[in-house]
Amino acid sequence: MERCRDWLLEEPALRRGCWKRDGRPLFLEIGCGKGSFTCALAAGEPGCDIVAIEKVPDAMILAMERAKAEGLDNVRFADFDAARLTEMFTEGETDRIYINFCDPWPKSRDAKFRLTAPSFLRRYASILPQGGEIRFRTDNLALFDWSERQLREERWELRDVTRDRYAGGVEGILTDYERRFLAQGIAIKSLTAVRTAQTKDVTSGEPPRLRDAALPDARGIQDRQKLQGGTET
Repeated sequence: MERCRDWLLEEPALRRGCWKRDGRPLFLEIGCGKGSFTCALAAGEPGCDIVAIEKVPDAMILAMERAKAEGLDNVRFADFDAARLTEMFTEGETDRIYINFCDPWPKSRDAKFRLTAPSFLRRYASILPQGGEIRFRTDNLALFDWSERQLREERWELRDVTRDRYAGGVEGILTDYERRFLAQGIAIKSLTAVRTAQTKDVTSGEPPRLRDAALPDARGIQDRQKLQGGTET
């Protein structure tokens, strides 16, 4: 951690309202894991700044070591809870949010922890401007279908919705999980959600209570147990 301190955001909430520099777009990745996607994104988008948050310190250290080794100066990392994003960013301060292969939390009682639950979606809307995006990928079809419903009910505009992202061939930046799932013949699901004037945010009142929200397919968790331990994207 000390060797990579230049890539660490130790008190990110203190930067609230001051993230933008020189009008550069600001991208946020939630759950960056070991940082392969993060660093490839930073390298491919040198005119943008990227903030990646991760709650597993060991994984985040590997991500920071990767960024340091590649000499990336437009990405920083923070050990921060996505449930507190409005403490970290002010209204409209981020331009795009990436959510890659998050935990499906298959039990109904845990649905509130899914990163695509209404309470999280309203936080994202509050830190994105109109036209700002969420880009979401998962291997879990049940989670994808559930997430699509939540986004529509929260009045996001959905684009590029697909249940087989690479049906026409593999291209673009892949996460480590993604490569492994593709090798197993598992289709990747993805979509882009755009914030509009009608999208609900934290000022829209209490989010709906999640009832009967169990996912019939918890395959995503089972596959992760077969892969290398720890969060990895």
